[in-house]
Amino acid sequence: MDIYQDFASVYDRFMDNVPYEEWAERIDGLIRKYGVSKPERDVEGLLESERNLVVDLGCGTGTLTELMYAKGYDMIGVDASGSMLNAAMEKKERSGSEILYLQQDMRELDLYSTVGTVLCVCDSVNYILEEEELLGVFSLVKKFLYPGGVFLFDFNTDYKYREVIGDATITETKEDCSFIWDNFYDVEEGINEYDLTVFVREEGELFRRFQETHYQRGYTLEQMRNLIEQAGMDVVEVRDVDTGEAVSPESQRICLVAKAPER
Repeated sequence: MDIYQDFASVYDRFMDNVPYEEWAERIDGLIRKYGVSKPERDVEGLLESERNLVVDLGCGTGTLTELMYAKGYDMIGVDASGSMLNAAMEKKERSGSEILYLQQDMRELDLYSTVGTVLCVCDSVNYILEEEELLGVFSLVKKFLYPGGVFLFDFNTDYKYREVIGDATITETKEDCSFIWDNFYDVEEGINEYDLTVFVREEGELFRRFQETHYQRGYTLEQMRNLIEQAGMDVVEVRDVDTGEAVSPESQRICLVAKAPER
């Protein structure tokens, strides 16, 4: 079943509690600390232009992409869902930004040049269900990174699926839409299935109902470190996304910063 199709139309309404501005500030700080990209447009020279490009991989509706563009970065948004990219393009039209959007599966990432930074947030990598395929994604990221560039991504941990949301039902009701999110975690396979049922008001008291089924794999920090190293990058920082502090056995979402070789 296709995902992020009908859901794209209400995605932002259900994600209004996500601290995107805080994430953008933190990402900007990490790029300045470890990366080669600078928030400067109209730089001279092709290599400088490539160095300053930032890719938002799994950009969704472009909220973070727009925030990073507003900070001065030349942004490219990549997502597999045409419906999510349509929402991102509507934001682009309203803001007047010059973001380039590409519809690509991250497993087949194909950029026209190297880039200084690749971002991948909001547990997008958890949708890659096989380690071999995730290694392929990381290898493609490394292939397109400018020397010394950085890859910043977050992921939901095995602990989160196993102990926090696995086999749980989550509901949320808003004025014109609501959802039911049923989780089923297969501990042996490490796969979380969640069945999403959404009701959207269309006219008067009439609601349209649609369903999507999503699958995500829970990964451990050790698995991610090994895959990043196999892809030819070095891990330079690891943090708990929720606390901003060091990772603990109870960390639910982890941010990892990897760096490509200088040469």
